[in-house]
Amino acid sequence: MSECRFEDCDGRKGGRRLLQVSGVFYAFVAMFLWSCPAVAAQTCQSTIVASTPTSDFTDNGDGTVTDSDTGLMWKRCSEGKVWDWAGCAGAASPLTWLGALEWVAQVNSTGGFAGYTDWRVPNVKELNSIMEEQCNYPALNTQVFPSPGDWYWSSSPFVADANQAWATQFYNVGFIEVRPKLLYANIRLVRGQ
Repeated sequence: MSECRFEDCDGRKGGRRLLQVSGVFYAFVAMFLWSCPAVAAQTCQSTIVASTPTSDFTDNGDGTVTDSDTGLMWKRCSEGKVWDWAGCAGAASPLTWLGALEWVAQVNSTGGFAGYTDWRVPNVKELNSIMEEQCNYPALNTQVFPSPGDWYWSSSPFVADANQAWATQFYNVGFIEVRPKLLYANIRLVRGQ
């Protein structure tokens, strides 16, 4: 078996080793840029109709908003952050999927929020209903939901694999994905319907 040399591994200068190294480098750079909120600022395309215009939400004056299209009431801040009437203060509390379900049970059993004790983790359709298709970095209406995080758990398990659940990624262009339940993600609580 011949040894692979720098210039003749697969007929191209640099060969496979260089391709592997550069592939890893580009993957790392892409991952960093994809997941680093400080790299990009929100941009919205005015030629695209807003999917979650501020006018569709009623500010309830207590850290919640109600979506007139769905009738759902949302907490404006990710769990761990505190609504201070100007935005969301503090740091989010990312949790595993099971941790998210336990968290909301604890919120409800200890008095709830804004006078309600029927908060829950939204299902994947509900969570995606607040994604703003007109914007990216983040793909969320930041007037309604200030200080968004990256990944958010839904309550929807992945039917094909009990170890995974659906999550939504709002930072960058916004998309849904199946993720292992042991990973950490933010939660945004909802109530109604």
